[in-house]
Amino acid sequence: MFTRMPSVAGIFYPKSPVELEKTLEASFKDTRFGPARLPPSTYKRRIYGIVSPHAGYTYSGSVAANGFYEISSMPFDNVVMIGPNHYGLGIDVASVNDGVWQTPFGQVEIEHDLSSKISKKSGIVDFDNFAHSKDHCLEVQIPFLQYIKGNMFKIVPIILISQDKQTAFELGESIAKSITGTSTLLLASSDFTHYEPNSEAHRKDSELIQTILSLDISKFYLILERLGISACGYGAIASVMAASKSMGATRGELLKYATSGDVTGDTKAVVGYSSIIFV
Repeated sequence: MFTRMPSVAGIFYPKSPVELEKTLEASFKDTRFGPARLPPSTYKRRIYGIVSPHAGYTYSGSVAANGFYEISSMPFDNVVMIGPNHYGLGIDVASVNDGVWQTPFGQVEIEHDLSSKISKKSGIVDFDNFAHSKDHCLEVQIPFLQYIKGNMFKIVPIILISQDKQTAFELGESIAKSITGTSTLLLASSDFTHYEPNSEAHRKDSELIQTILSLDISKFYLILERLGISACGYGAIASVMAASKSMGATRGELLKYATSGDVTGDTKAVVGYSSIIFV
């Protein structure tokens, strides 16, 4: 059985379960960039998916906590997680068909049946454990999910080399068709502008985020190209937009945007982070 061992524990987040829990608690309690409270939330509403950053928790953990707080009282059994393949390993659109992902909090199972169903319906998703072997983009989401849900959920991890609009539409539609009738959350893992001055990151990312909130995928790609925005997981965002819209979402809601410069004070070359939900 495939066991995906942690790749960035001790680097992007603590490898000690005790320290990891403390770090997550601090992210939720953060009054500047986080939700300023611990989960669970005090209300339930239908959230189809979220966009969550994937930098080290020191930089983006508090921003990410906003989305996880919002979904913390929402029942879901599965999470379809999509992110960019930073290393270019393996096939273009890679999932995992079986096994577990290990974190300091324990193991999370792969949802075999759902993963297989998405692959069959899409025609573009195949299985490649190697593609997932090093990348951090999905790994850093799982401890947050475990914090709010324990290990009472399963995942379908998907990682993308191909992030074009057609791939995003095809993947999003196949996911929507596959999860109908299930209790499934969608998660897009992406950071936004990379290594530009803080003011430029805010300007560019703000314009791109408006297209996400309106679920306008075509305009999303136009703005992405026109402004040259270096959002690493743009195809993951577009795929979750497409799936969420197909499932019934009518809009996105921006919970929090901040950059590494906002967090650290070093504003010369920053990375943008956003927490968005689709409702």
